[in-house]
Amino acid sequence: MNKIMSFMTNSFAPKVNKIVKNPWISSIQDSIMIALPLVFVGSLVTIVSLLKNFFSDMPDFSMISNFSFGMYALVVAFLIPYYLMEKKGFGGQKLISGATALVLFMMLLFPTMTTDGEAIFILSRFGATGMFLAMITGLFVGFVMNFSVKYSFFSEDTPIPDFVVGWFNSLLPITFILFVGWLITFQFRIDFFDVVLLVFSPLASIVQSYPGFVLSVFIPVFLYTFGISGWVMMPVIYPVYMSGLAANAEAVSNGGHAVNIATQETCYAFSSMGGIGATLALSVMMLLLSKSAQLKAIGKAVIIPSIFNINEPLVFGAPIAFNPYLMVPMWINSIIVPSIAYVTMSLGLVNIPSNTFLLWYMPYPFTSYFATQDWRAVIVCLLIFVITWLIFLPFFKAYDNSLLKQEAQDILDEEAEVVQ
Repeated sequence: MNKIMSFMTNSFAPKVNKIVKNPWISSIQDSIMIALPLVFVGSLVTIVSLLKNFFSDMPDFSMISNFSFGMYALVVAFLIPYYLMEKKGFGGQKLISGATALVLFMMLLFPTMTTDGEAIFILSRFGATGMFLAMITGLFVGFVMNFSVKYSFFSEDTPIPDFVVGWFNSLLPITFILFVGWLITFQFRIDFFDVVLLVFSPLASIVQSYPGFVLSVFIPVFLYTFGISGWVMMPVIYPVYMSGLAANAEAVSNGGHAVNIATQETCYAFSSMGGIGATLALSVMMLLLSKSAQLKAIGKAVIIPSIFNINEPLVFGAPIAFNPYLMVPMWINSIIVPSIAYVTMSLGLVNIPSNTFLLWYMPYPFTSYFATQDWRAVIVCLLIFVITWLIFLPFFKAYDNSLLKQEAQDILDEEAEVVQ
């Protein structure tokens, strides 16, 4: 364990943090984070739509979700080059870069052109299923604009106004970008959307499998226990999760069945109880069972945030991070809990999510119900709480006893100093 701790602290963590700070990676992360309120709107619509089961005359609010969560990829396509140009120090070009990415993204959606000059789009392609295309589009536009901004038609001391200089300097890269889109879509008649889905389908298949889903939950937790944000995995895992949910929603709306278990909603239904790593049981344990003064104080401080699934105070205050006593049970839970979720859903014991629900701060077991729209998820949630309690308990007792002994030793040391 000491060798693992040393490697993660001195070698692995610095390298990962360097990758996270890379502008190309951080631009994707920031774009996904900034656009999340659109998904939250869809989550609110999901909750309100449940009332339709009791009030049949309620209006259908699904179109709000279609034009919030359903436009997520379109917004991300704009934001990626926007943030990339800002991080690269070319803020003056960030708006036009984002706008260019929007145009290219829509071209690559392979619209059907009618004889009247109308473009017909498939609405679902603007949403989660288009996430991978949005990322590729945004990065390509960012690459071209970042390369071209270093060159200018005018000298630095030109009397021409800056905005005019900006127009001309953007003209060639924008033309090149849109020419590429025109060639792919309208000349070669390549549905680039389908090409991207085909390329990334092996990744989606892996994540949607049992071991892939468990790893997608375990790896962020493992990194988190070493002080590395689990969001580092977002550019890889999140698009798969969102595409899986979008496919589930489309299947259910067409009278079929949801089959993709690996979604963010599944994680929020069970695996994020108390926060990433399912730490709610540990928070309650510290509040009720602690004998050491340190854990008693921490238990009182972290219980309220934990109820709302915020566990940074617990992870870095107990601490769990870099603490072998509590890291190991958190790793175990991050394998056991997604396994339970996968098995119960694959056996049809709990509904597989087919509606967006990312209100992660809602207390359990309400989150379990709303994420799955299945009351049986509440039973599974309670079962998971008991299991995580039993897993944490022996490790917690060992840690609590070690602190108790240390506190007793500190008191003896202080008394000895007073006597002297």
